[in-house]
Amino acid sequence: MKLEVRGIEEGKPVPEKYAFGVFSEEDHMSFGPNRNPEMVWDDAPAGTKSFVVIVFDPDVPSVADDVNQEGKTVPADLERVDFFHWLLVDIPATTHRIPEGEDSDGVIPKGKNPGPGPIGIRGVNNYTQFLAGNPDMAGTYGGYDGPCPPWNDSIIHHYHYEVHALDVETLNLDGEFDGPAVREAMAGHVLASARVTGTYTLNPDLR
Repeated sequence: MKLEVRGIEEGKPVPEKYAFGVFSEEDHMSFGPNRNPEMVWDDAPAGTKSFVVIVFDPDVPSVADDVNQEGKTVPADLERVDFFHWLLVDIPATTHRIPEGEDSDGVIPKGKNPGPGPIGIRGVNNYTQFLAGNPDMAGTYGGYDGPCPPWNDSIIHHYHYEVHALDVETLNLDGEFDGPAVREAMAGHVLASARVTGTYTLNPDLR
């Protein structure tokens, strides 16, 4: 199976228009355009009955104590965990394209609703947990919300844009399901997968 994420080249920086946070000299970070990129895929195997889209960052600090703190740096050797930025399930087998901006166009404080969206069914991304302590932003973040790694992280983050062809029409997920729930439901049903990986950083020393 082939996947093209238009505007994102393999191994190259993700353009700011797809980011939740962009670099700011005054405040380290300001909100970005936060548009989902266009994704186009083909050559799905025979027997494909639905698709799943997953976007995640495997480089997120497992401990947030030093994240975005003045005078501190997130060390490179800190254990890292997956942070899910986009979960779409039950995408019809006849769909092979998600237009740019279809699922997200701008940062929406308190998030977008999970559940049925423009294409497929939206899961809940990890901004739901990350922003839970911010009274202006706390909420349930469904659908796509783009890169915004810690501005004081000592490593560049990688963003995996994936599409998976499944042998079932539905994963029978509803409510506020998350990344691990999607992976568990997909297990044993994946016929083929494709991935494009971009990078992103808000650390001025790494840009």
